[in-house]
Amino acid sequence: MDMNKMFSLTGKTALVTGAAYGIGFAIAEALAGAGARIAFNCRGQEHLEKALEAYREKGIDAKGYICDVTDEQQVVQMVADIERELGTIDILVNNAGIIKRIPMHEMSVEEFRQVVDIDLNAPFIVSKAVIPGMIKKGHGKIINICSMMSELGRETVSAYAAAKGGLKMLTKNIASEYGSYNIQCNGIGPGYIATPQTAPLREIQADGSRHPFDRFIIGKTPAARWGNPEDLMGPAVFLASDASDFVNGHILYVDGGILAYIGKQP
Repeated sequence: MDMNKMFSLTGKTALVTGAAYGIGFAIAEALAGAGARIAFNCRGQEHLEKALEAYREKGIDAKGYICDVTDEQQVVQMVADIERELGTIDILVNNAGIIKRIPMHEMSVEEFRQVVDIDLNAPFIVSKAVIPGMIKKGHGKIINICSMMSELGRETVSAYAAAKGGLKMLTKNIASEYGSYNIQCNGIGPGYIATPQTAPLREIQADGSRHPFDRFIIGKTPAARWGNPEDLMGPAVFLASDASDFVNGHILYVDGGILAYIGKQP
């Protein structure tokens, strides 16, 4: 068996939502490196232009679309445009998401709904839009970006944990419902990843010590470090490729071992 061919994405079209930067950008870069044509969305023109420039700097000819993934009509139109311009979507990565760190008793219902809308409803909407094309083509890969909060709770992230727990179960249900159509739906659960958004949590303090949250994460992670967006590249290519054709309904946690670890004895 040709292992290079097994992991190749040559000729495949991939849609990665929210892939203007960070984890989504790294995953899109990995899929492109394996041969896939890349489509992504942004909610505004300014972010779209910045993202397209970032892709060009990487030598990637990505196609960007302005689309709010919580709006079903916009999503249906975006999918139609991608199919017309790049071909039927073979790979969907539901990456777009937000988090609001607010104690539950202080969080408004509107704030809770916004997180659930983007982190759970949107993956449903986009998956629903691409599945008919995958059924017609006879294969498809859906990768949902879950989280360790699909398994764990933590202070101030009630909406995020609820949404990501729901996304884990949506992943399993898509696998159950569409596996017979040769569609595999799996999730990636990143641990704590070093991105611009988490940079304030890793800043060296005025006295030269590490940020308390930084120390907490390092102490809870057997790998003794934060993850990098690049750590998600290999898992994404695997789940997008023929190498994972008999892997379905699985959540691959890329967390440096946090979920396996009870922590050091005090």
